[in-house]
Amino acid sequence: MTTTLTKETLSHLDWLESEAIHILREVAGQCSNPVLLFSGGKDSLCILRLAEKAFRPGRFPFPLMHIDTGHNYREVIDFRDQRAAELGERLIVRSVEDSMKRGTVVLKSADEPRNKHQSVTLLEAIEEFGFDCCIGGARRDEEKARAKERIMSFRDEFGQWDPKNQRPELWNLFNARSHKGENIRAFPISNWTEMDVWQYIERENLGLPSIYFAHTRPIVRRSGAIVPVTDVTPARPGERIEDLLVRFRTVGDITCTAPVESDADTVAKIVLETATTTITERGATRLDDQTSDASMEQRKKEGYF
Repeated sequence: MTTTLTKETLSHLDWLESEAIHILREVAGQCSNPVLLFSGGKDSLCILRLAEKAFRPGRFPFPLMHIDTGHNYREVIDFRDQRAAELGERLIVRSVEDSMKRGTVVLKSADEPRNKHQSVTLLEAIEEFGFDCCIGGARRDEEKARAKERIMSFRDEFGQWDPKNQRPELWNLFNARSHKGENIRAFPISNWTEMDVWQYIERENLGLPSIYFAHTRPIVRRSGAIVPVTDVTPARPGERIEDLLVRFRTVGDITCTAPVESDADTVAKIVLETATTTITERGATRLDDQTSDASMEQRKKEGYF
């Protein structure tokens, strides 16, 4: 007997999944040369699964691309490469370090965080390959600047984002058309929350980098944040190194990504922890969001995803 899905039988996650698949297919239908930004993080892993449901058994109608700062966690980079190989999809990697060699990125000091400089490398990659749309895993609940985004976010010929000059998106009609040199940033899971992401990961049984689960790591406590001790972020004189049970809620450049104290070592435990936390995902874990010169809105205006 065939079961027909009706409005009553669709779950909350079913609706979100359906919307995201629709957005991915709209990108494929309207854009001539899109690319999916894939870092190996939880949000982009959800989009990979959505792309599988949207386009398999065929190949994705776009390659994958990661803008690497050169200071990413090894666990995440290894998982990124493993997942792309499993899918058999093309993975393009462009690094901020390449931009530094070209002289298009100049650091103020050797230990300056590189996260904000990803904008330059991304715009260079868009020009190199002629991409007219970049699909990303940003969500509106992450940060106040992200909350201003349309699902199809228009960027001008300089890669700039103007939150006051965006296209209306009424009745789920998405306009991804652009002139040569302009760019669209598409966000299929824009309406998802952190809880939605973890529940979807649990439902789909998605693999994840081990860094998302509780593990013991050397850290120092600095300005109210837990800072991992690494070659890139060594302890400062006078700081006491602790071995602490932590996990990462979001991952990125080592210099700006802090873990949280946690014993959640399974997806089910993370779902429960997420339901009870009073701290936003980026609130105490993304150190670069706390400084005005590297704020999310400023970076997005400069071309950041």
